[in-house]
Amino acid sequence: MPAKEEILRLDRDHLWHPFTQASDYAERDPVVMVGGRGVRLFDADGRAYYDAISSWWTNTLGHAHPRLVAAAARQAAALEHVNFSGFTHPPAADLVAGLVEVLPPALSRYFFSDDGSTAVEAALKMAFQYWRNRGRAEKTRFIMVDHAYHGDTLGAVGVGGVDLFHRIYRPLTVESFRAPGPDCARCPHRRSRHTGDARDTGCALECFDAFEALLREKAPAAAALILEPLLQGAGGMLVHPPLFLQRARALASELDLLLILDEVATGFGRTGTLFAFEQAGVVPDLLCLSKGLTGGFMPLALTVATEEVFQSFYGDAASGRTFFHGHSYTANPVACAVGAEHLRVVRELGLPRSAALVLDHFHRRLKEFAEERWVSDIRHLGFVGAVDLAGPGGAPLDPAFRAGWRVYHEGLARGVVLRPLGDTLYWFLPLVVTREEVDAILDRSRESMRAVLDGAPR
Repeated sequence: MPAKEEILRLDRDHLWHPFTQASDYAERDPVVMVGGRGVRLFDADGRAYYDAISSWWTNTLGHAHPRLVAAAARQAAALEHVNFSGFTHPPAADLVAGLVEVLPPALSRYFFSDDGSTAVEAALKMAFQYWRNRGRAEKTRFIMVDHAYHGDTLGAVGVGGVDLFHRIYRPLTVESFRAPGPDCARCPHRRSRHTGDARDTGCALECFDAFEALLREKAPAAAALILEPLLQGAGGMLVHPPLFLQRARALASELDLLLILDEVATGFGRTGTLFAFEQAGVVPDLLCLSKGLTGGFMPLALTVATEEVFQSFYGDAASGRTFFHGHSYTANPVACAVGAEHLRVVRELGLPRSAALVLDHFHRRLKEFAEERWVSDIRHLGFVGAVDLAGPGGAPLDPAFRAGWRVYHEGLARGVVLRPLGDTLYWFLPLVVTREEVDAILDRSRESMRAVLDGAPR
C-alpha cells in the first residue's frame, strides 16, 4: 500500500470525489481510511472513528464481519464472474431463495443490477414497457413526490425531487409529474412538538388531499407512482406515517398506476422491520433493493416484480416484449454469495427485532436533543435518527455559515463520522450497534454540534 503522503498526493492530483466541492479540500486533506471493524473505521494514523452513517447507509452488520469476508473469499476462488444472460449460478439462486422466504409471495421475479440507481432505472423501464406490452401506450410518465431521491443516473434524476442535486440536469431528463408529499417536520397541522416517528403528530393527514388531487389528474398519462416508503433519505431524513403509504397504495391501484417502492436505503432492517413497507401492510408492484443487500460489502441491486408485471413481458422472440436491459456485472457471483450470507446472518440474529431494546435507547437519547436551543425538529425510525439545526425560534441558519459542513469536520475531530444533509444532522446506524456505542456516537455528535453552533451568527 502506498504511504499516506503518496495517497494524498494522488488523491489531490487525480481523484474526483462524489458530492464534494474540491475547493473545500484545497487547504485540508481528506481522511485516509485504511480499515474497519464493527462500528468503527480506522485511518492511516491509527485513529478510530464511529461510523454513524453506516458508510453511506450500506453497512448493516459492522465492518469486516467474518462470515461475509469468508463468503466473498470462497466464491472468488470458485467463480468470480460469468455472463448472466443465458447462464445462471448457485449464488444467485441461493440469494433469491432467501429473499423468497422474507418477501411477500406476490413479489416473485428478481432482476439483478449493480446499485440503487440502476435498480430504479430497471423499475422505471419495466413500468413503462409493462403498459406498452398491454396496449396502453399513452401511459409514459411517472409521478414522484417532493424531496424524493432515487439516484443520480438520468432516469432516477427524472423522478428526483431534491433540487440541489437534480435541477441542473432537468433538460436531460423525461419530465415527471411532481406531487406534494408529507413533510411532518414543517407541517402546519402537526400538534406534537417534534415529528418523532410520525405516528403521533396529531394531524389528520391533511397533506394527502393535494397528493390525491395530483394523482387523479395525471394518472391517465402515468405509468407508475414511485415512493420511498416511510423515510425520504437524501431529502432530509423525512419520516412519514404508514397511513400515507396505505392510502397511496390504494389510490395507485384504483387509478391504474404501478407502485414502485424504493427501499434502497430503508431495506434490510434499517427502519425497524426487515422492509419498511411491512409497517404499512402494503405490497408494491415493483421493489428496488440495494445498499444493505450485501451488508455494505459489494455493489449489488435487485428490482423485484410481481408475476403480473413479469408475464406482460413473456412472448416469443418476435413479440417485441423482451426486456432489453442489463449490466456487465449483473448478478455478480461474489456479490450474490455475500448477499446470501448476509441475509442468513440477519435472520439468525433475529434482526432487527432482537435489537428492540437498543432502538428504544437510541430513540430516548435522541429526544434529549430537545434541550438544545439549536434544534427545531427530532425524527426517528428504527436505526435512523435526525435533528434539524436552526436558529432562534426555528429560523433557518445562514446558509453561508454551512453549519452542517462544520459539524461534519468537528465530528471527525471527535472521532465520529457524520455527514449532515444541509442543516439536518442525522444518524444511520448499523443493526448491530450497542447501547454503549449509541451513547458514544450521540455524545460526540452533540459535542460537535454545540462547538459549531455556539459560534453561529444569530
